Amino acid sequence: MERLKRAVGGVKQGKPPAPKISARSEPDPTLLRRSFDGLARQRNDPAFTKRAEADVAAARQALAAERDTASRRIAQALGLEQPEAKALAGAAAASINKGWVPVLFVSSSIPVTMLRTYAEALARVGGVMALRGMPGGMSKVEPMARLSAQVLRLDPGCEGPACAMRDVQIIVDPLVFRTHGVSKVPALAMIPGDPTQPYCERDENSPGAAHIVYGDAALSGLLEEYGRLGGKKEVGDALAHLARQ
Repeated sequence: MERLKRAVGGVKQGKPPAPKISARSEPDPTLLRRSFDGLARQRNDPAFTKRAEADVAAARQALAAERDTASRRIAQALGLEQPEAKALAGAAAASINKGWVPVLFVSSSIPVTMLRTYAEALARVGGVMALRGMPGGMSKVEPMARLSAQVLRLDPGCEGPACAMRDVQIIVDPLVFRTHGVSKVPALAMIPGDPTQPYCERDENSPGAAHIVYGDAALSGLLEEYGRLGGKKEVGDALAHLARQ
């Protein structure tokens, strides 16, 4: 009460009222234009651009080192040495210089004998085999390594580092499944560019496959069905390679 009395008394004695806080006014258009003009006149700093390019190069080198480390771990888990370790490393690093790449969506639930048949055909057309996830989970390398070896070995009865491997890339990529809406396997898509590129190097606006073909059929049959859906140009090279061999 005493504080209230003193406050009322101060107003009666003619003390100036407390300052009022006014609402923020709109910015001056002239000042805004000058600010933007000044920003537009600024030149790119060559040193900053050089540092950014160096950072990108360092990131790519780090990614390559991670790939190499992962391939060595897979080889250690399987007890593999050369040349199988090289084949497993190449499954993530190699690229395909084609207009459209046959990508066969599969899963570890498909019998190994069928996966081997697909791998044989994919090797003839430079195709890729895609899995949504790693068998046993992302934290377990050995099941994925064993499946890769079983599918890619030319001789299914061969054991050890001297076994020859098919030149087929196997990728684990849940994003390519999601992008193309693949809900069941096997399925075929003709993807432009390089579907094995790391996520950080992909173009977000790159087009996907025009069609998805489902069915438990030979690769040649899936390619022919893709062509009937309107993708004759995309499957032309792949069918020609299958016909010549």
